[in-house]
Amino acid sequence: MAKKSIADVNVAGKTVLMRVDFNVPLDDNSNVTDDRRVRMAVPSIKSVIDRGGKLILCSHLGRPEPGQDNSKESLKPAADVLATLLGKPVAFATDAVDADASAKVAALKDGDVLVLENLRFYKGEKKGDAAFAAKLAGFADIYCNDAFGTCHRTDASMVAVPQAMIGKPRVVGFLVQKEIQYLSDAIANPQRPFIAILGGAKVSDKINVIKNLLTICDKVLIGGAMAYTFSLAMGGKVGQSRVELDKVELAKELIQLGGSRLVLPTDTHCGDAFNSDCNKVVVKAGEIPDTFQGFDIGPATAAQYAQELKNAKTVVWNGPMGVFEMPPFDAGTRIVAEAIANSSATSIIGGGDSAAAIQQLGFADKVSHVSTGGGASLSMLEGQKFAAVELLDEA
Repeated sequence: MAKKSIADVNVAGKTVLMRVDFNVPLDDNSNVTDDRRVRMAVPSIKSVIDRGGKLILCSHLGRPEPGQDNSKESLKPAADVLATLLGKPVAFATDAVDADASAKVAALKDGDVLVLENLRFYKGEKKGDAAFAAKLAGFADIYCNDAFGTCHRTDASMVAVPQAMIGKPRVVGFLVQKEIQYLSDAIANPQRPFIAILGGAKVSDKINVIKNLLTICDKVLIGGAMAYTFSLAMGGKVGQSRVELDKVELAKELIQLGGSRLVLPTDTHCGDAFNSDCNKVVVKAGEIPDTFQGFDIGPATAAQYAQELKNAKTVVWNGPMGVFEMPPFDAGTRIVAEAIANSSATSIIGGGDSAAAIQQLGFADKVSHVSTGGGASLSMLEGQKFAAVELLDEA
């Protein structure tokens, strides 16, 4: 699945349209509260401007309604953060394809950077509209996709724009290149034992991931609230725990399909209220008292999972083992994260809450890769092909 990267093309004197993921959180005063997604794009950005290219950056932010007052979802704050990170001015267009964008694109000089306004201010972006895409495509000589978090979508900037630029270089940025390397290539050719750890609240979110990984993993370890749906499927008592009653039959099928490869918790850390000061008890899986609910895998399960991970050569983790934001129910997630960090395995953290947990626990620099796209990484773990990546130039 190797694709040409931005490093493989001559950008000097050329205009590059780079799709980035600047979908950053903003506070009530429109300040960026977490600039990680902007920082992650900097290597690809610097590759263009340091080699004398003219760079146009485009992204979406939030879920604005085209035609409404969307000032709270402007990309201007992200552009300001980027200027600080680069230590140089970054131009900003107050529209994406209209008069201001056209004028500012025309004014670009070698080494300049321009950020276009939020693409989702236009209906054509979500609809994959060819006319909207043609306007964006007309700005540039080279297309670069460095927005992994949106790669599973078919928005105009992801698919219709590169389609409109057939015959021109269409490449990946360093961020997307790294995500493909880990999430696609490492899983297609894993070193074994290959272990997946899947947590989070819902079986329904991860049905296809579980099914796909059961066909390629040596073990799939289950944690989080989804474990209680499996427990119910085995005739266990789950008390007040969060379950998906409509997914119990499916859980039975997955248990049948997985056999010894599907590993479920043997004990559960429970509480009688959703707070750190509640009454707590550790019980065997399937024996949760009526007035309690499961908030974490128990200590025996955490120790068992850590032992499994000790010998792993490839690890994929998506979803926390419990309520990791609330001690003491963060223990399972912490023990699993520490075991991954201490292992010699190629370790891939699949975005979303797992990425937040590994950062919060201080192990992010001890794993091989932390994905930037929760939804996209799940889709890739399901084995999906992405049109936004497939149509780019082969390496």
